[in-house]
Amino acid sequence: MEKQTERRSGAYARRRAHFALAFFALMAVGLFAWNPDNLYLWIKALHIIAVISWMAGLFYMPRLFIYHTDAEPGSVQSETFKVMERRLLRIIMTPAMMLTWIFGLYLAWSVYGFQGGWLHAKIGLVVLLTGVHMFFSRAVRAFERDENRRSARYWRFMNEAPTVLMIVIVILVVVKPF
Repeated sequence: MEKQTERRSGAYARRRAHFALAFFALMAVGLFAWNPDNLYLWIKALHIIAVISWMAGLFYMPRLFIYHTDAEPGSVQSETFKVMERRLLRIIMTPAMMLTWIFGLYLAWSVYGFQGGWLHAKIGLVVLLTGVHMFFSRAVRAFERDENRRSARYWRFMNEAPTVLMIVIVILVVVKPF
C-alpha cells in the first residue's frame, strides 16, 4: 500500500496539479480565442473558482499549523504535517492565488476600468490577503526546518485573518458601498 507521504505519491499529486493548471490555462486561452459574447461571465466564473480554491487553502493552513504545533519535532506526525502543508501551499494555494490575481485584474480592467472606490478598497484588501498568504508560506518553511516559534493559540488567532478579509471583500464586491 502506497503512503501519501512518499515521494512517489507527491510526484503524482504534482502531475495532477500541473494537469489541472494546464487545463485551466488552456480553457482561459480558448475562451479568449473563441471570444464569446458572454466572455465576462466565463472569466468571472474562472475567477470565482480560483478564489474559492485559494480561500479553502487559507482557511485550512492555519488549522494544520495548530495541530503541527502540538506534534513532536521529527515525529511521524510532524513529518506528515510538513508534507500536507507543503503540498497545500505549492499545489493548491499558490496557483489559485496567481489565477485569482490574473482573472481579477482582467475583470477590474475590462469591466470597471480600475474605477471605483470599492474596487480600490477590494484590491487593497486582496493585497493584504496576499500578505497573509506570504506569511503562511514563511511559516511552512519554518515548520519544515522545525523552527516554529508560535503557539497553537497564536495560529488559532491567525486562522481568523483570512475570514475577516474575505467577509469585507465579499461585502465590497456585492454591495459596492462607495
